[in-house]
Amino acid sequence: MNPLDILETGAATLLAAGLAAGGYAYAAMWPASQIFGRALTAPRNPETGPPEIALTFDDGPNPRWTPLLLETLARYSVKATFFLIGKYAASQPALVRRIHEAGHVIGNHTWTHPNLAVTSSQRTREELARTSAELEQMLGAPVHYFRPPFGGRRPATLRIARELGMQPVLWNAITSDWTATEPEQITPRITKLVEGHQRQGFATDIVLHDGGHLSLDVDRSASVAAAGQMIERFSPTHRFVTLEEWKLAD
Repeated sequence: MNPLDILETGAATLLAAGLAAGGYAYAAMWPASQIFGRALTAPRNPETGPPEIALTFDDGPNPRWTPLLLETLARYSVKATFFLIGKYAASQPALVRRIHEAGHVIGNHTWTHPNLAVTSSQRTREELARTSAELEQMLGAPVHYFRPPFGGRRPATLRIARELGMQPVLWNAITSDWTATEPEQITPRITKLVEGHQRQGFATDIVLHDGGHLSLDVDRSASVAAAGQMIERFSPTHRFVTLEEWKLAD
């Protein structure tokens, strides 16, 4: 093989490897991807009636900000879905029960919040099973929903969740609210996403954070305020729902 052929072959090999790596990253981390298994994001809006929004909150429970969030939701009579980190839930059982007793849906967000795109199947199963067992013992009710931290998953991840009786859930509206210091850094971006999904005929599954995976002691004042702003903005025209009202499309 002459040097030019060697160079061309090497370049083709590198290109193929790059495309493969990019494809895997898309399948593993992009919320809209269904390559590694089907997950609930947001369905089409109903043909009759108002468009729908599901407010979902990750990384709680947070002993300071989750109670204030619950007060905000109660003030507007809105139900939401909370994806809880198991180790934090175990330290806040009264708060977990308060979320449940207020009529909100509680989901599994793993025990320690690892990136499941690079986590072994055995550890994935342990993370999910331990969290569900802890939550179900507190609530006296099964946990039906699971959201992978960071959205990360491998081919086995969603299969394991289903084997444990849970529907995998991703999202179609998120912003970096975990770094925000003011709700105005969150609300305009989410508003544009909701309006875009509505034009395309889809409901919106919003992710905000009432906690943080690195510590219980994080400031989520901006996220709590943004949740109130979103409810005020869209309550006149949209219906707020929990994930229990949505089904995975056939």
